[in-house]
Amino acid sequence: MTAAAGLGSTLPEEAWKDVDCGLCGGTARDLRFRDGRFSIVTCRACGVTYVTPRLSDASLLESVYDEGYWRSTAAKDRGYTDYRADEGLYLRTFRRRLAIVRRHVARPGRVLDVGCAAGYFLRVMQGEGWGVTGIEPSDAIRPRAQELLGAERVRGGSLEDARLPAGSFDLVTLWDVLEHVPDPLRVLREVRRVVAPGGRLVLETQNVKSAAARILGRRWQHYKHAEHLYHFDRRTIAAALERAGFVVLENRPWRAGKYVSLPFVAERAARVHPVLGRLLAPLRRLPEAALYVNLLDEMIVVARPR
Repeated sequence: MTAAAGLGSTLPEEAWKDVDCGLCGGTARDLRFRDGRFSIVTCRACGVTYVTPRLSDASLLESVYDEGYWRSTAAKDRGYTDYRADEGLYLRTFRRRLAIVRRHVARPGRVLDVGCAAGYFLRVMQGEGWGVTGIEPSDAIRPRAQELLGAERVRGGSLEDARLPAGSFDLVTLWDVLEHVPDPLRVLREVRRVVAPGGRLVLETQNVKSAAARILGRRWQHYKHAEHLYHFDRRTIAAALERAGFVVLENRPWRAGKYVSLPFVAERAARVHPVLGRLLAPLRRLPEAALYVNLLDEMIVVARPR
């Protein structure tokens, strides 16, 4: 049983709830597999894959996104080994992704990063001349973003709680965020409200129908059940964006990779197979080395308001 599955035994029963499809409301579903108390299912009506049961909203934030998420002893199942220590890797990753922004937005303006974590993407954008705003609900990591960017530029709570002015951002980003939220459509509709006419939404999320996901099956590294509540593919993310009032301009995996440390590679290899993990264990002794990894199992989607 994974650490994520084991989380079910540490919380009261009332913290958990069985859910229907959050994209179309469908109740009929097909089981992909079970892991502990979690069922990973696919909606028969719209095809989106999701996890049930899951934590109620309050318990989700308190129990999953605490300090143990950002510095985790079992990151292959939950969170990150040390998110703050990997700052340089994230900055390199986001600088590489600037090409996407430049292709779709002619000049710097105002950018909102939803789920900004420690603010690394916004730090890169600030260096490019953008006015930056971040939303980060996790009390554990938000102080680091406020330290980097200024307390007035990073808000707590949810995007909806922020009550931002309509049409106030030229660019809104959600990097590895949409799969975490209990109600993706609600978030996307609020993004649609705050993005300016002619503005852009850029989001990254995993592709459950990618070759890597099919080959690895239940060992796919993005099956982290307590935190990854939805698993989209090209068709279902396009459907979600259309329902929220967006038109997809592009969906590509090419810049969806990340710079990662060699210990990270060894850690994730152990999820694929214990023998592979043991073979690559020596990489754990090279914490300063890094490489760019892209399994083509994530999508970067660019959309405009309809």
